[in-house]
Amino acid sequence: MDGRIAQSPGRLRASPLVTLATIVRDLVYPPSCAHCGIRVLGHGALCPECWTSIRFIERPFCEILGTPFPFDHGTGALSPEAIADPPVFDRLRSVAIHDGIVRELVHSLKYRDRLDLAPVIARWMVRAGAAELAACDAVLAVPLHRTRLFGRKFNQSAELARHIARSIDRPFLASAVLRVKRTARQVGLSANARADNVRGAFAIGSGRETDVFGRRLVLVDDVFTTGATVSAVARVLKRAGAADVTVLTFARALSDPI
Repeated sequence: MDGRIAQSPGRLRASPLVTLATIVRDLVYPPSCAHCGIRVLGHGALCPECWTSIRFIERPFCEILGTPFPFDHGTGALSPEAIADPPVFDRLRSVAIHDGIVRELVHSLKYRDRLDLAPVIARWMVRAGAAELAACDAVLAVPLHRTRLFGRKFNQSAELARHIARSIDRPFLASAVLRVKRTARQVGLSANARADNVRGAFAIGSGRETDVFGRRLVLVDDVFTTGATVSAVARVLKRAGAADVTVLTFARALSDPI
């Protein structure tokens, strides 16, 4: 993977005024590493030291849960967890292991209002889920309850989903699924407690059933830990007739080292 966002065709045809504005921006706000802040060649990049410290999830991995394998088991290989307890969603794809700089980037976006990280992270997610995004009909995000959204000011998963949908020219279904029950924070809860916490927390938005029925959907979240939250959303989507649900996250927490 490349740490920088690829230029769009529109930028290549930028007007002189836009080019001048870009030069001025770079003088006032020189490009810096998205994590440590040292100077780099372009905006939306990591320095080499930060980049090489990230543990990206690459093949071979479980085709359903996306769990990395230490060696190649062959095409279509599944992990024991996927065989013993298949998830309600169809597959999971993630960019990197949730530790070190990846954890810091998640926290910066989520709790430190670093919205400038959203397009950077979204670009990496597009690459990690390229095949699934190419086949999907629409993108949606794990929703926040309105009271939590009011306190936090934005939904980091929705910001990621919005950038992803725009980059692949698919609709972003911002209101297809609602969080109808305010739940406790999942941090610190056991797997069973997490599942209980989000039970009955989501519902299809009024009049949005046709957005879901028969569609191939990509559900976006920032981190996959136990999967309780995305499973609760995916279950609602499947009951509403979604044909296929891929979960796409930036980070993936693993209990066992790889």
